[in-house]
Amino acid sequence: RADCLEECLGRRLGGQPSRHRASRLIQQEFEKREPYNYLQVAFFKLKRLDEAVSSAHTFFVANPQHLQMREDIEKYRRMAGVKSESFRDLEAMSHWVAYETGMHHYNMDDYQQAVTKLEESLREGLLALEDCRALCEGPQEEEEEEDEEKMPLGLFEAIAARYIQVLKCRQNCILDIATKPGRVSSTEDFIPSHFDLLQFAYDRVGNHALAAECAATYLLFYPSDEAMLEKLKQYQAALGEDIPVIAREVISHYVQRTLMEKKLIYYAVEHLGETFNDPESWTPEELIPEDMKEKYKEAQEKQRQKAPDMGQPELNGSLPFEGITITMDFRQLNGSQRVVLDDVLTESECKDILRLAEVRIDANPTISSGQRTLTLERKEPNESLTPSYLFQAAGGTGGGYRGRRSPHTPHERFEGLTVLKALQLSEESAVSWRDVKLFLQASEKSRKIVESYYTPGKDLYFSFTHLVCRTATEGEQEGRMDLSHPVHADNCLLDPEGNACWREPPAYVYRDYSAILYLNDDFQGGNLFFTETDAVTVTAQVRPKCGRLVAFSSGGENPHGVWAVTRGRRCAIALWYTLSPEHAEQERTQAEELVRQKETEQEQPRSVDKEDTGTGPGSGDSPEPPVSKGRGRSASRRNKPSSEPGLQSKVLRTRDEF
Repeated sequence: RADCLEECLGRRLGGQPSRHRASRLIQQEFEKREPYNYLQVAFFKLKRLDEAVSSAHTFFVANPQHLQMREDIEKYRRMAGVKSESFRDLEAMSHWVAYETGMHHYNMDDYQQAVTKLEESLREGLLALEDCRALCEGPQEEEEEEDEEKMPLGLFEAIAARYIQVLKCRQNCILDIATKPGRVSSTEDFIPSHFDLLQFAYDRVGNHALAAECAATYLLFYPSDEAMLEKLKQYQAALGEDIPVIAREVISHYVQRTLMEKKLIYYAVEHLGETFNDPESWTPEELIPEDMKEKYKEAQEKQRQKAPDMGQPELNGSLPFEGITITMDFRQLNGSQRVVLDDVLTESECKDILRLAEVRIDANPTISSGQRTLTLERKEPNESLTPSYLFQAAGGTGGGYRGRRSPHTPHERFEGLTVLKALQLSEESAVSWRDVKLFLQASEKSRKIVESYYTPGKDLYFSFTHLVCRTATEGEQEGRMDLSHPVHADNCLLDPEGNACWREPPAYVYRDYSAILYLNDDFQGGNLFFTETDAVTVTAQVRPKCGRLVAFSSGGENPHGVWAVTRGRRCAIALWYTLSPEHAEQERTQAEELVRQKETEQEQPRSVDKEDTGTGPGSGDSPEPPVSKGRGRSASRRNKPSSEPGLQSKVLRTRDEF
């Protein structure tokens, strides 16, 4: 068999097959479709627009998180002369094309077309599976071993290890055909689910014989499924007891072969020290070794709980603050889990928080006695805000994107400030302490509103808090075709082509709810909009204004983006929440601890000399909220209040996390 493979490859490729074998790195580049990234640039420069668009689309299908290509795709869509048919995947897998088309017809209740395409998908998928299994044979690829001093295997041990490697490769082929390009996770039960869909579709078109056959085939995977057993009884009764119902032979063979291979692999796991992550959920429990059953059950349970129920809840009771009005709910916003609330902040409170964006820092600060010397300036009425500490924070690792490139247009300047950075700047007297505290209080107020509206009885934790501003760049707005923020979802990777959203890394999969608290409206453009999962069909728009809070669930049911800001500056507090305490925002915890320490420091001088409690320079229109009593810290803390009456307390210096 080995000689046959060698001769066949040599005949097809010319010369020794080893000369044509690509390295693993090259294979990965092609799997990621990197060549199409270069091709689209080359075709565009050659003014071959149709080929540039198809190359860009082909690359983007496999790399949906690539932000620059997302922007390029949006530009191509708005270009004159670009046809919709140019957006084609040149590497499309035939079974995925048929599957997505079939699912589209199925969801549109066009069951006759659905069965045609789903049958094609199943047929092509099984062929792709056989191709994958064939490629598992051939020369053994060296695997990276953690133990470099591992004892060499004897002849029979090496043969067994290689055979088990081939078997595991064959078992994992189902993941290859069930994983769409650009995705990390596969479609669960890819082959069994076809028969679940087909039995229903055949029933709807009146073909009870094929519906019964599909039901019987599905039961090969899940023989104790009560719902399908009941369906099969109904089909048998409709056909007559004398007509036998037999599962498809090709699938029966597939199941038998798969189970035989699993049995051999699990024997190797139990007796030869091998490891195996079973890619399928329908494996019979009796095949799994006793010491692995509990782990297997936990993995299956975790998979079942992966997609939470995001149904629209009813509003329980009143909102926790008076004066707040619900302007639009999910009905007016044409979606699920969406709401717009007004009067969360007053005009003066918005102005005070906006003052955090008005102080500028010297871009090249001097160093004196180990401390950073800040050059503070107030923004003049007609002066642009560059450079600002907000811009510096966003440009570095502390701007809220944790080292990632921010997904924003070059036609706008993006500025961001985190709560911890704001507190550190207040300690350096760069901004007003009162304004920073109001920033924290406004975000906490928003959290309580979202929690009471969407998760009454459940704790909602901050995932991230970010004061963000987008400023239109002067002289660069004419002919703009991009968005201020491309259409996306907050906890999953949006797949417009497949009308799906994949909750997997690099998305922030732990985010459950999102909110935006707007601070101004004196700008042009910049409306928030929601779309369908195709990222094109707009379902609702929201115009920002001071004190307006937009809240929505973070999943694929709420794709959203921001229209281009073409004039002025748009500022808001962006908020993300999670139901998982282990993913709570650590920076906010640090910030709240700093607030408590500062309040403790301020209490002693106030109690000694109450006349010194007047508002200092830089205070805003909003009075400082009363200091909470009863939260004093022990005098053993390393940052103690000054012991001399009338003196300012020692300024708390914190390590700059950014």
